[in-house]
Amino acid sequence: MISFDNTENAFKAKTNAELNRSYWLFKLIGNPSVVKLGAGFGPMALNIGFKGLIKNTIFKQFVGGENIEDCSLTINQLGKYNIGAILDFSVEGKESEKEFDHCLEETLGTIDKAKNDTNIPFCVFKVTGLARFELLRKVSAAESLADAEKQEWQRVKDRVKKICASAASNNQPLFIDAEESWIQTAIDDLANENMAQFNKSKAIVYNTFQLYRHDRVAYLQSSIEQGKSGGYHVGAKLVRGAYMEKERERAQQMKYPSPIQPDKESTDKDYDRALKLCIDNIDMMGLCAGTHNENSSMYLVKLMQEKNSSSNDKRIYFSQLLGMSDHISYNLSLNGYNVSKYVPYGPVKEVLPYLIRRAQENTSVKGQTGRELNLILKEKKRRASVR
Repeated sequence: MISFDNTENAFKAKTNAELNRSYWLFKLIGNPSVVKLGAGFGPMALNIGFKGLIKNTIFKQFVGGENIEDCSLTINQLGKYNIGAILDFSVEGKESEKEFDHCLEETLGTIDKAKNDTNIPFCVFKVTGLARFELLRKVSAAESLADAEKQEWQRVKDRVKKICASAASNNQPLFIDAEESWIQTAIDDLANENMAQFNKSKAIVYNTFQLYRHDRVAYLQSSIEQGKSGGYHVGAKLVRGAYMEKERERAQQMKYPSPIQPDKESTDKDYDRALKLCIDNIDMMGLCAGTHNENSSMYLVKLMQEKNSSSNDKRIYFSQLLGMSDHISYNLSLNGYNVSKYVPYGPVKEVLPYLIRRAQENTSVKGQTGRELNLILKEKKRRASVR
């Protein structure tokens, strides 16, 4: 019987020193004032010589390393507990063709690394690593493109196709991350185009569905129908979402209906509806449940049991971010379920926006930091009692 309260399993991989470091880190990022100060001070801190401090604290908790090879230690440590690593080159906000081509080569490098390593079940990329944000907005809005922009868009499509073709030739499943709603249509179209080409016999290319959007269950349903009629498998990574405040602010400023659910309960309900939809169609799908929510994780376990799916059915994965929700990851893995951790990497300076988002997420998600802290305290007490 799975219990997410089993802290001996949850922190099996952590030494006492690592457990203490995590405790103090979550204690700090549970304070909104500290997080707000850190978001403003972080970039300045790097410039005045605090790279070592950042690298040995928040970077060490949430990031695998500064390059692919640096991640080997994390990959191997997770692998000891049958938890896969998803290498994520987390450099963002670039605008030049040179930088896009570098991101392309970096992503191809993760596929090359993964093809010989059973501990890396998926690769991943963001389309904004390969394309200008404004171009994606124009394509999503169906605005007319100048000739130069049409050529630029073709280069984006070529980059995405090259990555997907490499994943397919190496039999390496690949996630295309979801992003802001006003550029998501272009991303969805790229995902669907490549799923239709490369997912004939199994799910290789996965699109990502953000269930904090109220239209995504319907879109998932239409994606499944499209897959059935097109004769290909649909890869679906289900997440709640990462751009809520930004989405609501833009909708308010530009006076259009917000795409975001009215409350957390609606998001939770749609997330679980999406899980059921995927399991009901699992014979033509691949599913990765990217969630830190205990109830949704347990619900997927229940759905699998009702479907008589084996716990290690390779079509079904659970996933959490490195450094978060180990009580879900390790307890599922130690009970035979397929689990992976997102392992971001990149130079400290370039990964800083990602780290700031993680800190803000832990502060804003109701109960997240408190839950992490309580579990760590429980494990510290348990260890003290058995000395």
